[in-house]
Amino acid sequence: ALGLLVEMASVHVDLSTIAYSAAVSACEKDGQWATALALLVEMAFVSVELDTITYNAAASACEKGGQWAKALGLLVQMALASVE
Repeated sequence: ALGLLVEMASVHVDLSTIAYSAAVSACEKDGQWATALALLVEMAFVSVELDTITYNAAASACEKGGQWAKALGLLVQMALASVE
C-alpha cells in the first residue's frame, strides 16, 4: 500500500483520504507506527482530510507498537478536530 501511494504521487494522481487511510492501515498491520504518524503529518501538509478511519488506524498502529501516549494523543487530536 505504501509503494502504491508513492507511485500514485509520482504520476501526479491526487491522493485522497481513502488512499492515505489504506496506507495507514497497512502500517498498522505491519507494526510501522512511526510511518503511520508520518503519513498523518503528510496528509495535513498536503491538505487531505483526516477521518475516523485514518485516526483509528494510526492509533491502533501506535498501540500495537507500545506507543500508548501517542495513541491517546491521536484520540485527543481527533476530538479537538471534531472528527466523528
